[in-house]
Formats: sequence, structure tokens, C-alpha cells
Amino acid sequence: MQSGVVQVDDMSGIMKAIIKRAVNANQPEDGDYFDEEGFLVCGKCHTRRQVEILMPDLEKQPFDPDAKVKTKVPVSCRCRAEKQRQQELRDQREKEMQAIEALKKQSLMDERLRSATFDQFQKTESNAWNLKLCLRYAEHFDEMLEKNQGLLFYGGVGTGKTFAAACIANHLLNLRVPVVMTSFVKLLDTMKGFQSDDEAMITKLNRAKLLIIDDLGAERSTDTALEKVYNIVDSRYRAKRPVILTTNLSLDEMKETLDIRYTRIYDRIFEMCYPMQFKGKSWRKAEAAHRFDEMKKFLEGS
Repeated sequence: MQSGVVQVDDMSGIMKAIIKRAVNANQPEDGDYFDEEGFLVCGKCHTRRQVEILMPDLEKQPFDPDAKVKTKVPVSCRCRAEKQRQQELRDQREKEMQAIEALKKQSLMDERLRSATFDQFQKTESNAWNLKLCLRYAEHFDEMLEKNQGLLFYGGVGTGKTFAAACIANHLLNLRVPVVMTSFVKLLDTMKGFQSDDEAMITKLNRAKLLIIDDLGAERSTDTALEKVYNIVDSRYRAKRPVILTTNLSLDEMKETLDIRYTRIYDRIFEMCYPMQFKGKSWRKAEAAHRFDEMKKFLEGS
């Protein structure tokens, strides 16, 4: 007999093993019973746990290859099928959560921002419009990606720019969209490890469908650093991958700079990103004042 061809004896052994497992699975459990036709019925949902099929008759097959015999084989009753379905849903959700968590770890996002959501956004009269735009951007990201449309969040310190960007990032990460959120300061430090091969780092960044750069303008102003900043922004433009940037700089500061090193960076950003101003009181100052008041009351016992 050629290799790979199942012999009759082997086939007989396989069929016997299948039938043995079927017999074992056909054993009644607490409350189960047999109906008038001899089928095993679940005692809970009262639906059959067996169906009847034609299987090879192993006793007659050596003489009659076409011989068949009716055999009862196990199937899931309604309640067991539902239990299995629920377990599969839980397993699938667990896999999705693990995949999302892995994406968040790969996103380079600060730990404190990984739980940021739009529901937590401190909506005020001054930022309500921005909240609406950010949520709309996240919900229509496929369209934004196709158009290579980014955002530029600018405004004073503590006005919620970083938090808004993190809300967009987490919304997309929960949909398993690859996002990287970091700062130019961190990126430039990381790129030191790549030395002569900045392209490797840029290629890695461009695998993310959305790149979020926090705190534009805080990076060092050396020629080398600014060249890297431009290369990162320009690579997103050429790869047709959107970028979101946050900055404490004003639009006038960016538009009116006479330094050609900055001009070409900002020109590329304005070409790619829709500017959104964040106004209002500093969230950080408000939070610091609240913590101060709480601690004062605690220490004074009031």
C-alpha cells in the first residue's frame, strides 16, 4: 500500500474510535431522558441531543463496501448550543481585548492617557465645539485616512489638547486601528538609537494609520533635531498617513517665524492639518487647586 493511503484496517479503527466517542457523548446527564423514538433529550430545554445519520456498517463492509447503518450521533441541544455560543463570544471578546491592549502598549502612549475617553472629557462652553469635532473625526477616521487629513491642536497650557488627542487615539485603538502617540522630544531621543538609520524609525512610525505628536515646539532647536522633525512630518505626507499635533504655540507664532528651519515644518503641517484652537482655563491649574483644597481640608480636619 502506498504511503498516505489509509488501509481498510486503519479505516476500521478510525471509525470505531469515532463511534466510541459518539457513544460516550450520547450518555444522559442529570434530568436527560429518551423520547418515544429513542432519541436522547435534554432535561432542561427539552430539545434533542441526538440526530440519526447513515454511517458505514463496519461488520458488513469487508463484503459489502456500500453497506450503511443508522447511527445516533450527538448534537448540541438548544441550551448547550447557547452556552457554547456565549463562551465563544467571551473567548472572542477576550482575544479582542488582548489585541487592543497589545496595540495600546505598542502605541507608545503614556500610561496615564491609555484610559482617556470622550465620556471623561470635561465639557465646557469654551471646548464643546472642539469635543464635537474630535469625536466626529474619530468616528469618520476611514474618510480622514483616505483624505490624509490631520489636525493641529493649539492653545494655552492645560486646555485639554493632549487629553483630546488621547481620546481620539483610544477610540481608534478600541477599534483595532494602529495608532502611535508620543512627542518629538521622546521620538528624537529614541532615534538616537538608530543613529545613521533614521529611515528605519520613520518606516516603523508610518505603519501606524494615525500618528499623534504631542507638544510640538518643545523639542531642541538644533539643525539636526529640526531636520528629523521635518523628515517625520514630511514622511507622513508622502505616505498619505494623517498626523495630529498639539502645541502651546499660537498660529501667529508658527506663521510669522522667519527661521526657514521652522517655516518648512509649519508649512507642511498647515498643508496636512486642520487647526483647532483650545481655549479656556487650564485644566491642570483647576485640578491642582482642587487637590490643594482637598488636602487642606484633610490636614485641618474639616
